[in-house]
Amino acid sequence: MATAEGTEPLVIAPTEDHSATVVFVHGMGQTNGSWLPILSSVVDRLPRVKWILPQAPNAPVTYSQGRIRPSWFNIESLPPCNCHDEPGVAASVARLENLVMSEVRNGTTSSKIVLVGFSQGAALSLMTALTTLHELGGVASLSGWIPQQSRQAMQQMEPSLPVFWSHGTADQEVPLSYGEESTTFLRNNLHFPADKVLFQTYEGLEHAVNEDVLNDLAVWLARILA
Repeated sequence: MATAEGTEPLVIAPTEDHSATVVFVHGMGQTNGSWLPILSSVVDRLPRVKWILPQAPNAPVTYSQGRIRPSWFNIESLPPCNCHDEPGVAASVARLENLVMSEVRNGTTSSKIVLVGFSQGAALSLMTALTTLHELGGVASLSGWIPQQSRQAMQQMEPSLPVFWSHGTADQEVPLSYGEESTTFLRNNLHFPADKVLFQTYEGLEHAVNEDVLNDLAVWLARILA
């Protein structure tokens, strides 16, 4: 699948009356199309949900020795360091914001729009959801993290929306400790109520999703979008 900048997002139309929209953001080096079969079990359980899968532009990635890869912003290492590609982040956040605004203009209430991302896509989803002026329905991080440089803007927003966080105990790329520290930040620094943050760990799972993650995500989405 083409990954050039400007590629239109993939859209999965609801099979029943449209009541909510999920924006799913893939990880670095991936294509949106590769997630279609993975997400199919979740999609089938939410017949009234429209899915939008944006595609990251191709860009040189320092972590990959400068190779051109689909990426939402540049990173220098894994586990993620405190280096920050501010222009790349700003451009990608704006892309997600534009998708949200388009859905709102088309009649979907912002509280029925949820951002879900994997790895770098999770980081982007969190940075967008925790700084946007739209009152979103929720945000889900699958093996993600909250970049340090984005946190000051979050503290000025006082966001409080449902968060689902899945993380494998054997993740070597974005270690479990990153998820633990990030959810602690949500609770202690952003003062999220305990019942707003669902943090799920998966024994032996590496930097990936499995059926348990997808089932838990589907249950969470069905609950917050009911």
